This record gives sequence, structure tokens and C-alpha cells, in this order.
Amino acid sequence: MVSMLRRSPFKWSATRLGWVAALFVFLAPLSAQDSRAKVLVRMGQVSIAKGGYFEPLDVGQTIQPQQIVVTGPDSYAQFRISDGSTFEVFANSRVIFRETPGDWQHLLNVFVGRVKVFIQHLPGVANPNNVTSPTAVISVRGTVFDVVVEDDDGTTLVSVDEGIVDVRNLTAAGDSATLRQGDSIRVFKGQRLVAQKLDKGLAAQKVLQAAREAVWQILLGRQGGIGGNGPGPTAGGAQGDKGKAGSGDTTTSAPAPAPAPPAKAPGPPGGE
Repeated sequence: MVSMLRRSPFKWSATRLGWVAALFVFLAPLSAQDSRAKVLVRMGQVSIAKGGYFEPLDVGQTIQPQQIVVTGPDSYAQFRISDGSTFEVFANSRVIFRETPGDWQHLLNVFVGRVKVFIQHLPGVANPNNVTSPTAVISVRGTVFDVVVEDDDGTTLVSVDEGIVDVRNLTAAGDSATLRQGDSIRVFKGQRLVAQKLDKGLAAQKVLQAAREAVWQILLGRQGGIGGNGPGPTAGGAQGDKGKAGSGDTTTSAPAPAPAPPAKAPGPPGGE
């Protein structure tokens, strides 16, 4: 008995050290969450805007918070952040990454163009993020959704493939709108969301999915022009609600056949 009592403090200390070590392992990804995003796939003209000039991006490179990603016609890029979430930037877009340093939840500010976002989360664990545009704030917990800024007024189309997002108009008073799978909404400058019709049809998703598949056809037809071989655009739902964080760097610099287009039709609504 005396021997057991003498050993128990050591066992208790070891247990506590184990919990502390596990806590550090758990918190390590959180501390890096606001750092960089890595280029997984690049096609066409994809650059960072730097003081009046453009610096081309290629597969394997990273972007830092507050950097602006610019894509040209027939261009596309896919990025991955530290928690395994990914986002895609389509042609003729201008997007700022992590505009507010230290704010881990603000992922993107979309000035113009289209992005598709896949937020990773563990089952039952929320992963709050938000995307902004000139007219809207899109708040998510772990989902797949599209954001399209359609014109100079900042008209923003939001469409949800999986999960739930809340949309608020930055330029008009009124309640936010809650979108679920298959829903979409347009946010107009100076117009209350409550006056807008929530579109629960699939037409918008089909239009955006068709545009996404067209990108895939270009990727398949221009393998030599793609900046390396990454996992490619993720099918709607492959990441959003299954919590499959990236298990490592799967990108290479040698061109290889791109995967087939997703069978499931995700994507936002009309006008694309």
C-alpha cells in the first residue's frame, strides 16, 4: 500500500502531462488557422496583386493574409487552408484572403467574380467562417456554398449545396436570411432581404454546376497548361459535412490526368 501511494503522484503527473500534450496538439492547427492558403490547382492567369503589378501564382505556392487573388478569363484556382477547408476562385474574379489579420473566421472578401467554398468540420463541431462581398455577409458553420458578385453595384448571389448559411445585407437594414441545401438568394444594394424571394429551386445550382463542369473540361483538355496536379475541384459534399481534413500535401508539379467532374450538382444560381 505504501509503495502504491508513493507511485501514484508520478502516475497522476504523467496523466496530466499527457492531457497537456494532447491540448497542444489540438490547439496547434488553430494557431495556424489564420496563416496561409496553398495553391492546389491553377489554370490560366492566376496572380497576386501587389502595388500596381501582378505576381503569378503556381501550384505549391502559398498566399498570405490580406493578399488579393486576381484571375483572368478562362482561369481558375483552388486553395487549401490549414484546417483542410478549400475554396475555388473562378475566372475574372478579385478576392482578398483573410482581410482582417487575427480574425480567423473571416475567410474571403469577394470584390467581383465567383468563389466556391468547402468548410471542413468534425461531426457535431461547428467551424464558424464568413465570406463578405460589397453588399453581403455570408456566415457559415461547416458547409458547401457559392458566392457570385455579379456587377459593379455588388449584387451578390449566394447558393447553398450543403449545410446552412446566414446571409445579411450590409447596405440595408433588416433581418438576415437563412439558407439551407438547395436555397439561393440575391442581395441587392440598398434593398432589404425580407423583400427578396428565397429561391428554393434547382435552376441556379444547375447553371453554376454547368459552369464548374466547363472548367473541368478545360482542365482535362489543357493538362499541359495546368500549374501542376492537385486534387482538383472538390465535388459538393466531399468535404463539407464529413470532416475529412486534408491528410497531407497531395499536390505535385508534374501534370497528370485530372479527376472526373463531380457527379452531384452543386453550385449557386443564375446569371453565371
